[in-house]
Amino acid sequence: MFTYIKNILSQKCPRCHEGELFTEKWYKLNNNKMKPNCTVCGQRTELEPGFYHGTGYVSYALTVGYSIITFVLWILITDIGLKDKRIFWWLIINVVTLIALQPWLMRISRVLWLSWFFHDDDYLHANQNKNFKRNNENSETIKVALNKIETKS
Repeated sequence: MFTYIKNILSQKCPRCHEGELFTEKWYKLNNNKMKPNCTVCGQRTELEPGFYHGTGYVSYALTVGYSIITFVLWILITDIGLKDKRIFWWLIINVVTLIALQPWLMRISRVLWLSWFFHDDDYLHANQNKNFKRNNENSETIKVALNKIETKS
Protein backbone atom coordinates (compact mmCIF):
# COMPACT_ATOMS: atom_id res chain seq x y z
CA MET A 1 0.00 0.00 0.00
CA PHE A 2 2.88 2.36 0.78
CA THR A 3 4.35 1.72 -2.68
CA TYR A 4 1.00 2.48 -4.33
CA ILE A 5 0.69 5.80 -2.47
CA LYS A 6 4.29 6.68 -3.30
CA ASN A 7 3.67 5.99 -7.00
CA ILE A 8 0.49 8.09 -6.97
CA LEU A 9 2.15 11.03 -5.25
CA SER A 10 5.19 10.88 -7.53
CA GLN A 11 2.86 10.93 -10.57
CA LYS A 12 4.61 8.09 -12.35
CA CYS A 13 3.35 5.53 -14.86
CA PRO A 14 1.15 2.84 -13.25
CA ARG A 15 2.84 0.08 -15.25
CA CYS A 16 6.58 0.68 -14.86
CA HIS A 17 6.54 3.28 -12.04
CA GLU A 18 9.37 5.13 -13.76
CA GLY A 19 8.04 7.22 -16.64
CA GLU A 20 6.64 10.71 -16.12
CA LEU A 21 2.95 11.12 -17.00
CA PHE A 22 2.92 14.91 -17.37
CA THR A 23 4.95 17.16 -19.67
CA GLU A 24 5.66 19.77 -16.97
CA LYS A 25 5.82 19.94 -13.18
CA TRP A 26 2.59 20.59 -11.29
CA TYR A 27 3.51 24.09 -10.16
CA LYS A 28 3.76 25.34 -13.76
CA LEU A 29 0.16 26.44 -14.08
CA ASN A 30 0.18 27.17 -17.82
CA ASN A 31 0.90 23.60 -18.91
CA ASN A 32 -1.05 20.73 -17.38
CA LYS A 33 -0.91 18.31 -20.29
CA MET A 34 -0.24 14.59 -20.12
CA LYS A 35 2.16 12.76 -22.37
CA PRO A 36 0.42 10.45 -24.87
CA ASN A 37 2.56 7.46 -23.79
CA CYS A 38 4.91 6.61 -20.98
CA THR A 39 8.43 7.39 -22.13
CA VAL A 40 9.78 4.19 -20.53
CA CYS A 41 7.29 1.39 -21.23
CA GLY A 42 4.90 2.89 -23.81
CA GLN A 43 1.71 2.65 -21.69
CA ARG A 44 -0.97 4.85 -23.24
CA THR A 45 -2.19 7.56 -20.89
CA GLU A 46 -5.57 8.04 -22.55
CA LEU A 47 -7.12 4.61 -22.79
CA GLU A 48 -10.15 5.85 -24.76
CA PRO A 49 -11.66 9.18 -25.86
CA GLY A 50 -13.12 11.05 -22.89
CA PHE A 51 -11.33 8.73 -20.47
CA TYR A 52 -10.61 11.44 -17.91
CA HIS A 53 -14.17 12.80 -17.58
CA GLY A 54 -14.55 10.76 -14.39
CA THR A 55 -11.65 12.51 -12.70
CA GLY A 56 -14.02 15.30 -11.71
CA TYR A 57 -15.61 12.91 -9.23
CA VAL A 58 -12.21 11.89 -7.87
CA SER A 59 -11.13 15.52 -7.52
CA TYR A 60 -14.42 16.30 -5.77
CA ALA A 61 -13.89 13.42 -3.32
CA LEU A 62 -10.34 14.60 -2.60
CA THR A 63 -11.46 18.18 -1.91
CA VAL A 64 -14.35 17.06 0.31
CA GLY A 65 -12.01 14.74 2.23
CA TYR A 66 -9.49 17.55 2.62
CA SER A 67 -12.21 19.91 3.86
CA ILE A 68 -13.54 17.40 6.39
CA ILE A 69 -10.07 16.69 7.76
CA THR A 70 -9.18 20.38 8.08
CA PHE A 71 -12.56 21.14 9.66
CA VAL A 72 -12.16 18.44 12.31
CA LEU A 73 -8.59 19.58 13.00
CA TRP A 74 -9.75 23.19 13.26
CA ILE A 75 -12.43 22.25 15.80
CA LEU A 76 -10.00 20.11 17.83
CA ILE A 77 -7.17 22.66 17.80
CA THR A 78 -9.15 25.85 18.41
CA ASP A 79 -11.79 24.28 20.66
CA ILE A 80 -14.59 26.43 19.26
CA GLY A 81 -18.16 25.46 18.51
CA LEU A 82 -20.19 25.75 15.36
CA LYS A 83 -22.01 28.86 16.66
CA ASP A 84 -18.76 30.76 17.09
CA LYS A 85 -18.12 33.23 14.27
CA ARG A 86 -14.42 32.34 14.20
CA ILE A 87 -15.42 29.31 12.12
CA PHE A 88 -15.36 31.62 9.10
CA TRP A 89 -11.58 31.80 9.45
CA TRP A 90 -11.48 28.07 8.73
CA LEU A 91 -13.70 28.60 5.71
CA ILE A 92 -11.43 31.31 4.28
CA ILE A 93 -8.25 29.33 4.94
CA ASN A 94 -9.82 26.18 3.47
CA VAL A 95 -10.93 27.95 0.28
CA VAL A 96 -7.53 29.60 -0.23
CA THR A 97 -5.60 26.35 0.28
CA LEU A 98 -7.96 24.44 -2.03
CA ILE A 99 -7.45 27.03 -4.76
CA ALA A 100 -3.67 26.80 -4.28
CA LEU A 101 -3.74 22.98 -4.31
CA GLN A 102 -6.11 22.64 -7.27
CA PRO A 103 -3.44 21.97 -9.97
CA TRP A 104 -1.88 19.28 -7.78
CA LEU A 105 -5.26 17.77 -6.85
CA MET A 106 -6.26 17.62 -10.51
CA ARG A 107 -3.08 15.74 -11.38
CA ILE A 108 -3.45 13.35 -8.46
CA SER A 109 -7.04 12.62 -9.52
CA ARG A 110 -5.85 11.81 -13.06
CA VAL A 111 -3.11 9.52 -11.79
CA LEU A 112 -5.56 7.78 -9.44
CA TRP A 113 -8.11 7.35 -12.24
CA LEU A 114 -5.49 5.88 -14.59
CA SER A 115 -4.17 3.53 -11.91
CA TRP A 116 -7.67 2.25 -11.13
CA PHE A 117 -8.34 1.36 -14.76
CA PHE A 118 -4.87 0.07 -15.57
CA HIS A 119 -4.52 -3.69 -15.34
CA ASP A 120 -1.20 -5.45 -15.42
CA ASP A 121 -1.69 -6.94 -18.86
CA ASP A 122 1.79 -6.75 -20.35
CA TYR A 123 1.44 -10.18 -21.88
CA LEU A 124 -1.40 -8.83 -24.05
CA HIS A 125 0.68 -5.91 -25.30
CA ALA A 126 4.07 -7.52 -25.92
CA ASN A 127 4.18 -6.30 -29.53
CA GLN A 128 3.12 -2.81 -28.51
CA ASN A 129 6.15 -2.49 -26.21
CA LYS A 130 8.53 -3.70 -28.93
CA ASN A 131 7.01 -1.31 -31.48
CA PHE A 132 7.14 1.56 -29.00
CA LYS A 133 10.83 1.00 -28.32
CA ARG A 134 11.58 0.70 -32.04
CA ASN A 135 9.59 3.89 -32.84
CA ASN A 136 11.25 5.72 -29.97
CA GLU A 137 14.70 4.78 -31.30
CA ASN A 138 13.69 5.88 -34.81
CA SER A 139 12.43 9.24 -33.54
CA GLU A 140 15.74 9.80 -31.72
CA THR A 141 17.62 9.05 -34.95
CA ILE A 142 15.42 11.50 -36.84
CA LYS A 143 15.97 14.19 -34.19
CA VAL A 144 19.76 13.76 -34.44
CA ALA A 145 19.60 13.98 -38.24
CA LEU A 146 17.47 17.13 -38.11
CA ASN A 147 19.86 18.74 -35.63
CA LYS A 148 22.78 18.00 -37.97
CA ILE A 149 20.91 19.56 -40.89
CA GLU A 150 20.04 22.65 -38.85
CA THR A 151 23.65 23.15 -37.73
CA LYS A 152 24.90 22.92 -41.33
CA SER A 153 22.42 25.59 -42.50
